[in-house]
Amino acid sequence: MQVLKNVHQELWHFRLRLVAAAGFVLFCFGLLVARLVWLQVVQHESFAERAESNRIAVVPIVPNRGLIKDRNGIVLASNYSAYTLEINPAKVTDLDATIEQLGQVLEIQPRDKRRFKRLLDEAKHTDSLPIRTKLSDEEVARFTAQRFRFPGVEIKARLFRSYPLGEVGSHLIGYIGRINQAEKKAMEDWDDETLANYRGTEYIGKLGLEQAYERELHGITGFEQVETSAGGRAVRRLSSRPPTPGNTLHLSIDIRLQALVEELYKDRRGALVAIDPRNGEVLAFVSKPTFDPNLFVDGIDAESWRELNEDIDKPLLNRALRGTYPPGSTFKPFMSIAALNSGKRGPNEVIMDNLTFSFGGRTFGSPETDRPGPKDMRAAIVSSSNVYFYSLANVMGVDLIHDELEPFGFGRRTGIDVAGEVTGDLPSTEWKRKKFKRPEQQKWYAGETISLGIGQGYNNFTMLQMATAMSTLATGGQRFKPRLVRDVEDVVRHENRRIASDALPPLPLKPEHVQVILSAMNGVTLEGTSRLAFQGAPYQSGGKTGTAQAVGLKAGEKYSSIKADEHKRDHSLYVAFAPVEQPTVALAVIVENAGFGSASAAPIARRVFDYLLSGQYPSEDDIAKTQLGQSFAPTGTPRRAQDVPLPGAPALPKAAASAASAASAA
Repeated sequence: MQVLKNVHQELWHFRLRLVAAAGFVLFCFGLLVARLVWLQVVQHESFAERAESNRIAVVPIVPNRGLIKDRNGIVLASNYSAYTLEINPAKVTDLDATIEQLGQVLEIQPRDKRRFKRLLDEAKHTDSLPIRTKLSDEEVARFTAQRFRFPGVEIKARLFRSYPLGEVGSHLIGYIGRINQAEKKAMEDWDDETLANYRGTEYIGKLGLEQAYERELHGITGFEQVETSAGGRAVRRLSSRPPTPGNTLHLSIDIRLQALVEELYKDRRGALVAIDPRNGEVLAFVSKPTFDPNLFVDGIDAESWRELNEDIDKPLLNRALRGTYPPGSTFKPFMSIAALNSGKRGPNEVIMDNLTFSFGGRTFGSPETDRPGPKDMRAAIVSSSNVYFYSLANVMGVDLIHDELEPFGFGRRTGIDVAGEVTGDLPSTEWKRKKFKRPEQQKWYAGETISLGIGQGYNNFTMLQMATAMSTLATGGQRFKPRLVRDVEDVVRHENRRIASDALPPLPLKPEHVQVILSAMNGVTLEGTSRLAFQGAPYQSGGKTGTAQAVGLKAGEKYSSIKADEHKRDHSLYVAFAPVEQPTVALAVIVENAGFGSASAAPIARRVFDYLLSGQYPSEDDIAKTQLGQSFAPTGTPRRAQDVPLPGAPALPKAAASAASAASAA
């Protein structure tokens, strides 16, 4: 029989447990209420902003990049819209499998995969990266039908840069490419406003004017506020600010002249710079060989990059800006003006030229074509006497040569409006102390001065420096910083902002001294080494040919023994101005390893002057002969410059045309 327990005691325990349970429940509810108050009251603003940001996304709208046009309005760089297939790696679980499955829907080539892998290594994990670009309408439709199978993959409409003339002017125009990690790091130092303007921007100027005028060309980024679904898909647009297109650059370059000069070079290497000496505007800025900048816009493939980078002719080197060469005999007019300006030699002082000059136990010779005899300054320039200028260099000394010629722009940057210019070398005793490390190399020897007089030795200048110096001499000392851009057009306000070349303080040259030099250079075209190239010209010009050693000869080695190796042959140079009465163009031209300046460089200069001063374009037969270095004065019937079609790159891809409406839909 069960004995009844103490009812009161058990009832008390039951009530105690009930109170404890009720207290625990109330405590839990208290925590919930406290958390609710914290979230709904204290943190209301913060979470409201987060909720709103989840609901509303701010999407940057990249502006149209500004156009680049030549002085006559011909478009050199433009934009077009095309569809791209993009993958967001953060939203894809198995990237390799996704790419393989995409390959069953659209054609994805190995180079597309390699480019995507490279971009993946460079970009943030959250970036959307293109696996295919420039899709056709058919490809867009084919993917759209299968889109449900590929989360994290979408089609976007993007703007692409186009260079309609292909290789023409590629070194001066430059190109754009995707922003790499080094550039992203450099952008961290930008001010907040500029950095914010590059939100959503994936491409930036890499070279030439595209790089130098990046801020002008980029434009102002716009934005859209869009309401998004829980899955992140845009539902509707709430507000927007349209982007402001980049400004248009109007160049001083005449692209028809540029194309002509590049055609005259054909497969040869070299550079030409033509400047208007009245204002410093650059009319032609040629570096050969060239490259196609369109290759870089979408990310150059490894094979094309290797081909360009390993080419012995170095097509990526901007020879006009960065190629330095000994000036050879083109230096002699500048040596002459330095002698007159310093009073070291007068124009009528006669030097006996016996074709050799001895100094310090060494004999300095002359070309076999030189003729002996007494020569004053004019005769020395016209006949290109080596002995005259050997003796002049000896009289002046290296430091005086440096001090007189450095103001002409030799051995220093000209300040042109593109990056990457080199200084070249105008030697002096101080220059040599800084140039070399070993004490025995730092000492300047008197014998080293002699070869400077004929533009050899340590002398090394760019064609930009040579053309700038020629411009200064042709105007009697008036100096400008050379410029490639004439004005910048605001495409929204339709206003043009003129960019004038900076005028530098003029050189104190005496007009009678300048006249001696210019008259002698005119004599070079009438009776000297360039007379055949300028025979029958309807204008008077002045010039000076030059032949510069590409490599030094070993003791006892004759020049004929290295002729078989083309890259060791002498360079062909020419500096010139025209017309003599009132110069409107000054130029410097080099054809690498082409021999005498009269045979290759001077004929190119003649055709540049014919184009600019007479509006004449060479005949096809004459162009062919000039390309081979077999012409002097033009042959055949010249054509009107405006009647000759510009060389152009292949038409835009079909995908670009089919996606023309994508820009407004994006």
